[in-house]
Amino acid sequence: MKNYELLAIFKPNLDAEEVDKAIEKINATVVEFGGSVASVDKAGRKKLAYEVQNFRDGFFTTTILSMPADKVAEFKRQLRLNDSVLRTMFMEASVKASV
Repeated sequence: MKNYELLAIFKPNLDAEEVDKAIEKINATVVEFGGSVASVDKAGRKKLAYEVQNFRDGFFTTTILSMPADKVAEFKRQLRLNDSVLRTMFMEASVKASV
């Protein structure tokens, strides 16, 4: 399994409990696809550089996860179908070099 990093921006009209439920739904999807979630970092509400779907700010979260490579395309599709998510950036996590 490969390690990935997911940056998700949630709609600002959600309250804190709804954001937590959306994060739990994403984590449950990862587990359903045979992966695991290492950590979730909630960065809070931040202003966006430009308007996205008529929103000027959003809730930022960063999730470190591992998942089989053949499930990544379906996971990205599930993220696009989620109404709570404004934007996502899904990338393979790099291994830090030890000096």
